[in-house]
Amino acid sequence: MENHTFSRRQALQATAVLGTTLLLPLQKLQANILPIISKTPSITAEEIAAIDTALGKKGSYKDAESVYTTPLPRNDLKMKIKGETVPIPFGFGGWVSFKKTVDGKSAMVMSDTVLQMEEVNTLISAAHANGLEIAAIHNHFFYEEPRIFYMHIHGIGSIDVLAKKYANTIRDSKLFPANQPAPSVPSTITGKENFDLPTLDAIVKYTGTVNGPTYKYTIGRADLKVMAMGVEMTTNIGLNTWASFAGKQDDAHIAGDIAMLQSEVNSVIKILRKHNLEVVAVHNHMLGDDPHMIFLHYYGRGNAATLAQGFRAAIDVLGKTPMGNMKM
Repeated sequence: MENHTFSRRQALQATAVLGTTLLLPLQKLQANILPIISKTPSITAEEIAAIDTALGKKGSYKDAESVYTTPLPRNDLKMKIKGETVPIPFGFGGWVSFKKTVDGKSAMVMSDTVLQMEEVNTLISAAHANGLEIAAIHNHFFYEEPRIFYMHIHGIGSIDVLAKKYANTIRDSKLFPANQPAPSVPSTITGKENFDLPTLDAIVKYTGTVNGPTYKYTIGRADLKVMAMGVEMTTNIGLNTWASFAGKQDDAHIAGDIAMLQSEVNSVIKILRKHNLEVVAVHNHMLGDDPHMIFLHYYGRGNAATLAQGFRAAIDVLGKTPMGNMKM
């Protein structure tokens, strides 16, 4: 048998092929050209303490993904959509996550920030001043008051240094936990009472999470191996499809995001429109990702079960369109 030597780029390309095994019978793939990516090294207790100290707030660790995430909700905002009040957990909670490269020699910080228009460029300047980069700026909603934009910030380095850089970036903004008001007293009525959860779960074929008065599904792309700057991008560092429900079962809002390969974009758009869901934005979230991922935000209003059917139909499109099969 011949020996094969592969560059790092070839290895990443091979992982993209591995993520599309739906397209080829497994026995057709030559195992000797598909590198195995080892589990990402864990974030240590000392590194977690450094993040908590820098941000002044504790996050949560997902051991299966080796990701540490701190939520950054905008509790200072009073949000409305089409004049109707919607809760912050519906889609106005930012976050920052940390994860090591697969070789353990470095780490990534990745963040999605919730900003009013006048806050965007101030934060850009602060991020650049602290050695971090802007990956994307875009909307997630139509009809919202006040107008909100979302900015993705990322960087590479050691976790303790990244935590300090990120904390210094947001320190003078409303994003910094110490600058946020305490969340309002939670209502005794939660998403469990607002929605028929067994019916929704049966439609979506996943189990969601109750977050205050909302109910949310967060679904990864287990069929893909996406790498960016040496980091395996997974659900809790931003590679996910989600749907959030607010309101009531018979009169619900749905909003969410769908993580797609480029070849999947228009198939998803068609199925969302078929189900009367509004396409709000199509854009990137990351830089340097391979394969490159596109994210689509959508919104709908109506019976929660009907909205869930549209979301499930969009999920069913994913993984069905071969890479490189776009019409020219």
